[in-house]
Amino acid sequence: MNRLFFQPHQAGLSKVQAAEHTLRNINPDVLFEVHNYNITTVENFQHFMDRISNGGLEEGKPIDLVLSCVDNFEARMAINTACNELGQTWMESGVSENAVSGHIQLIIPGESACFACAPPLVVAANIDEKTLKREGVCAASLPTTMGVVAGILVQNVLKFLLNFGTVSFYLGYNAMQDFFPTMSMKPNPQCDDRNCRKQQEEYKKKVVALPKQEAVQEEDKIIHEDNEWGIELVSEVSEEELKNSSGPVPELPEGITVAYTIPKKQEDSVPQVTVEDSGESLEDLMAKMKNM
Repeated sequence: MNRLFFQPHQAGLSKVQAAEHTLRNINPDVLFEVHNYNITTVENFQHFMDRISNGGLEEGKPIDLVLSCVDNFEARMAINTACNELGQTWMESGVSENAVSGHIQLIIPGESACFACAPPLVVAANIDEKTLKREGVCAASLPTTMGVVAGILVQNVLKFLLNFGTVSFYLGYNAMQDFFPTMSMKPNPQCDDRNCRKQQEEYKKKVVALPKQEAVQEEDKIIHEDNEWGIELVSEVSEEELKNSSGPVPELPEGITVAYTIPKKQEDSVPQVTVEDSGESLEDLMAKMKNM
């Protein structure tokens, strides 16, 4: 974030303070609440959870959405733990250390995979991140990659809050190939976070309680069957030709269909020609041919 909004005159300010100053200058009508602390400590974590539960626009009401823009896995796991315990929807985002890829992820506790359901290797192996950082070496940084990922995140936020378009559960960005992979991940029933497993059970109960909707198959409506120009749509292939060009449909698992079938090979119906045996030898036949 420091590459996106820090300005020379803000030297010495923390990230959150500099962010507030910059954003307040852009839009002074927005309300900002700044807390400059480490959310992974016990005391600060409790205050962080309290602001999620009671820090909405109406004091005492929960917030609508948490956005994670942190730069380490420990803080991500703290946000994940808090949101799982509170059942709070949040969006996680990040840029890789080589600065040429990033991602965003929508996490709905119980419905989609949380950050602990499929953790990165560093988290799964319980490796201390600090041991991976080399002294005097800073991770690569490209404001362009960060700007793209930030834009994708905010676009997803708008679609989620304003209920339009398709909200992505996971959307990646590979700057080297301009590749945007997308997917949705189901929660892990054996997730290490007990609150995640609890939220999964609650979500299953909600799904069971929902009224079952019967699938109604609508008939295709014929559009413009009659027209004043007398135009008719006539198939160039007869029913017999269509039948002959299709083959048997193989037995497939439910939900899988074939785009086309291969017709059976028809044997060439060429009449067989037989020659009667005259009883003459080859020498006699050759002698006849010479006299002709």
